[in-house]
Amino acid sequence: MALTPIVICLNRSGEATAHRVAQALDSPVHGREGRVDAADAFFPDALEHIRTLFAAGTPVIGVCAAGILIRAVAPLLADKTKEPPVVAVSDDGGVVVPLLGGHRGANRLANEIAQALEATAAVTTAGDVALGVALDAPPAGYRLANPQDAKSVMARLLAGETPRVIGENIFGLEASESGTLTLSVGAAPSQADLRYHPQSHALGLGCARNADPEELWALVQEVLAEANIAPEAVASVNSIDLKGDEPAMNVVARRLGVPLRLFTAQELEAQAARLENPSEVVFAEVGCHGVSEGAALAAAGAGATLAVAKRKTANATAALAKAPAPILDLPGRARGRLSIIGIGPGQHSWRTPEASALVAQAEELVGYGLYIDLLGPLAAGKARSDFPLGGEEDRCRYALEQAGKGKNVALICSGDAGIYAMGALVFELLDRGPEAMGVSDAARRVEVICTPGVSALQGAAARAGAPLGHDFCAISLSDLLTPREDIVKRLHAAAEGDFVIAFYNPVSMRRRTLLAEARDILLKHRPADTPVMLASSLGRPEEHIRYRKLSELEVDEVDMLTVVLVGSSHSRLAQLGEGPRMFTPRGYARKIDGDLAKPA
Repeated sequence: MALTPIVICLNRSGEATAHRVAQALDSPVHGREGRVDAADAFFPDALEHIRTLFAAGTPVIGVCAAGILIRAVAPLLADKTKEPPVVAVSDDGGVVVPLLGGHRGANRLANEIAQALEATAAVTTAGDVALGVALDAPPAGYRLANPQDAKSVMARLLAGETPRVIGENIFGLEASESGTLTLSVGAAPSQADLRYHPQSHALGLGCARNADPEELWALVQEVLAEANIAPEAVASVNSIDLKGDEPAMNVVARRLGVPLRLFTAQELEAQAARLENPSEVVFAEVGCHGVSEGAALAAAGAGATLAVAKRKTANATAALAKAPAPILDLPGRARGRLSIIGIGPGQHSWRTPEASALVAQAEELVGYGLYIDLLGPLAAGKARSDFPLGGEEDRCRYALEQAGKGKNVALICSGDAGIYAMGALVFELLDRGPEAMGVSDAARRVEVICTPGVSALQGAAARAGAPLGHDFCAISLSDLLTPREDIVKRLHAAAEGDFVIAFYNPVSMRRRTLLAEARDILLKHRPADTPVMLASSLGRPEEHIRYRKLSELEVDEVDMLTVVLVGSSHSRLAQLGEGPRMFTPRGYARKIDGDLAKPA
């Protein structure tokens, strides 16, 4: 999805300009804490915040010096074809400079901002300066089939060659029939130097459950060939909502590089009078007289016609509809996505760029309120549904059902969402049948994405040094969901195995005895001076790290926000210049001794 640009304001001198830009673009303003009076969200560190937005793929418009934006994003620059636009606007609004992503929307944004501010857009991209166009950025509704050739064609134009345009002149170039390079604009395949296709066709698909993607893909290619339509002229792949999770449908959409859009049976039945091949069998099965033809027509709109009526194989059907103009607003709804996101212990610099990108793309954030708050400005302006501690199943069920409505939902967890967090519960709900208090069929068809996060275990280990340098395990001491006898059994096994152990949920207000019992069990198998690390509020301003001997571990200095790392019998606490560091040797000393003992 295209992300809304964020307007960054760093001081009061640029505040009025920032709000004028935001109003022109219908974008939020993020302001520097203590230096800006009014904003939709505030941030403490400008460079870190800009860097986070950029890493998430969010267009950034900074009302500030260009150098600030450059210093912020410089460490992340890698692939200009994927980087979001970055635009600098002077505090007085007089100059607008696209810094990055000129052909990915920055030049367009700069011109739009300049027009709103009656300012000068300092566009420096060669094609825009000399010709007033960027050949790799066609107008909305058109797609370039061979973007890899745009640079060389632009270079030839700048060198003085004259273009020949076949079809609509979408760039308004001065062209000639005797031109030495060719630009074609049309739905049919072409051999021109640059090939542009209006996305005025909608593909409707149907298939049996778990149909072979290659069978459906071959059928789609046949339909496009029959109509003499380039794949790039397709605006969307469309079907009935019951097929939202169908692997073959999603494979075809990905290969064409277009969205999968879904319609209810009632929406498809509204197209019944326009179908060429209505079927009572299909109606009895799904509630409409045609899936592929109906979906193609519904997606292409009221003025559309069938370019190719239903074609079928043993397990699939396909139809193609043509709209009178490029399809800019896609009817239907998306499949729906649930992103299960671990944001780390809380420090934003420990949050992965992928996690930030998924948060930025989400329409709604769901989770324990504190965890959503830890997202800071990244959560600003988004719908959010806060759930209390203890409401884990309610929040996972709600997130799935919201995604089942076609929304892009992010389920926010601390640490890693797959480690003592919501990931397992989401899949448990999906695995249950409706009779076992599972979720609706619509929720079961959503796309589920899991992204890794820095777990509390990893954060604590990094602060300590390298306590997980050899075999380790994690044990939750909460008996709320796990029987106490199972926890004790695992404690004995881990103690006998001499694992380094990370204790999650070590205590609660009412549960105070299991940690002491764990300590006593471990003392039977490892030395009394085994190092123990207590890490509280990792990655937050109130972070507190301390070390104890195993025999001196006291329950009262541990709380719910503390991770307890207990070393193995081989773990050590080294007193170094910067303080104590805990590590567990892996055995390299023995290897070195063995190598030295070998005969020369």
